[in-house]
Amino acid sequence: MKQLGLSAVLCFLLALVLGASALLIPVAALHLVFAVGILPLIFGAMLHFVPVLTRSTAPHPGIAALPFIALLVGIPVVLAIQGILPRSALHAAATVDLAIAAILIAWMVRRARRTLGAPHPGWRWYAASLSLLVLALLAVPPLAAGVSPLAFRLFHLHANTLGFVGLAALGTLPVLLPTALGKPDPQAAPWLRRRLFVAVAGVLFVSLGAALWWPLTLVGGSFLAVLSLGLLAHWWRAFTPGVLFADGASTSLAAALAGYGALLLAGALHGARLAVADGMVLGFGAAFLLPLVSGALSQLLPVWRFPGPISPARQEMRRCLVRFGRLRAFLFPLAGAACIVDYIPVALLLAAAGLLLFAVDLVSALAIALRVPPPAR
Repeated sequence: MKQLGLSAVLCFLLALVLGASALLIPVAALHLVFAVGILPLIFGAMLHFVPVLTRSTAPHPGIAALPFIALLVGIPVVLAIQGILPRSALHAAATVDLAIAAILIAWMVRRARRTLGAPHPGWRWYAASLSLLVLALLAVPPLAAGVSPLAFRLFHLHANTLGFVGLAALGTLPVLLPTALGKPDPQAAPWLRRRLFVAVAGVLFVSLGAALWWPLTLVGGSFLAVLSLGLLAHWWRAFTPGVLFADGASTSLAAALAGYGALLLAGALHGARLAVADGMVLGFGAAFLLPLVSGALSQLLPVWRFPGPISPARQEMRRCLVRFGRLRAFLFPLAGAACIVDYIPVALLLAAAGLLLFAVDLVSALAIALRVPPPAR
């Protein structure tokens, strides 16, 4: 799975360079991040966490290969949007990704049913996330055919960002952040169990409202904002700021959640016609995705490279990855804020600075990964 993490970082860098230089049109650059980078990475993260949540074995090699198939499928999506391939490639790619999502949902349900005792509720968030991805992909054929393009585009956008990506993140963060801190959170499972219905309802309200009737977005956005900011407040109380912001990984994850909440508030202003939305998607990438991915990879890459018991090599690799984590957690949300107020050049510079800092940490960590062999299985 570490290859998916590195691929996602590379996609961010390529999208930033190719988009800023106008070698890719903005929509193609965004799909380079989402379709080639983020979607396969989320699939891979699900395959990592679901066996833990259901107390089961590692996935079958055929299942484990699905994120890599999704990565390959994402490339023609970018080329089709750029105009290099025919638009029919979008239909084929959406069909393959939809099939992968359906297979993963069935795999998760089967794992959950076979769990000895009750499975951790986090797996339901992943199933819900994939279900929203299916809905987003079902909008691709009419969107590509030009049928109500604005409505389907807005539904596809929100079901993907807040639905697929957002639910996967909200289902992971209550478990991942305490793990990064090395401190258990007894409230994580109850929070996940109680909040799923509200989160799914919020995403559906926002997605349908954006496509059909904007006041619904205010209802859904308020649901999601209360959830995300409430979780952040819980972390503040449970771990205290001194602990929460002492570690580069946890600081980045907390910054991602704060950025998510801030973007929802900005989206509400846009829905009420009080703000423009030109930079909202870029803001989502800068304020939420970048700190989320960099923080998650800071915690997960050492585990993926050196599985099993904690080892000195894993700890050293993690120290490298979190070195500039707190600085990145400042730069990325600042870039997101610049996007929201339409200072795009400033936002790109701030995001590039944060990405370069992570790249420096990543190179140092990879040097350790290459120098020290993984443990024997």
